[in-house]
Amino acid sequence: MAVVAAMAAAATMVAACSQVEDYPATIAAQRAAKDAAFKSAPGEPVPADKMAALVPLSYFPIDEIYAVPASLDPAPERTRLQVPTSTGKIRDIERIGTLKFMVKGQKMSLTAFHELDQPQITRLFVPFSDFTNGAETYSAGRYMELDPTPTGIYVVDFNVAYHPFCYYNPEYDCPYPPKENRLEMPIRAGERLPKAASSVP
Repeated sequence: MAVVAAMAAAATMVAACSQVEDYPATIAAQRAAKDAAFKSAPGEPVPADKMAALVPLSYFPIDEIYAVPASLDPAPERTRLQVPTSTGKIRDIERIGTLKFMVKGQKMSLTAFHELDQPQITRLFVPFSDFTNGAETYSAGRYMELDPTPTGIYVVDFNVAYHPFCYYNPEYDCPYPPKENRLEMPIRAGERLPKAASSVP
């Protein structure tokens, strides 16, 4: 689909952000590309009748403090985890390893997964929740995706965290972040609720 292809291209751009001098401009360009992709294909995922209210998407200010290096500790064995989804189903996801990093001086970790409906691991799936959920961001959490690296060193960049498609359209089936990916602090970076829908201006 056009939207998926556009988002994949934008994600490739983000992967190089740490090597780009004007990081804020690069992130802003990625966001503009996503808005354009959504507008070009109503219903994928934003319904036409919600387009004016949701697009352009709302974001926290770009803040490089939320783009941090992380190491991936591979899982001893790739165990499967069953997680509920937004449509009431159960989906199997596979643990790939644990990303360890620091944000604002706090040690944190997130489990990286592989979605089993994909034939091979092309990207690491990192669903997470934090203290902004419900008030400033979608109550069911947000997602990140990371390109695999041969070194096991990554950049966890919350500036590119995004709402799952079920936030815009309930017809989409989205897995909820597992409890192990609950961050015990507010992550005010990445996509947020429109201010009109948020309890925090």
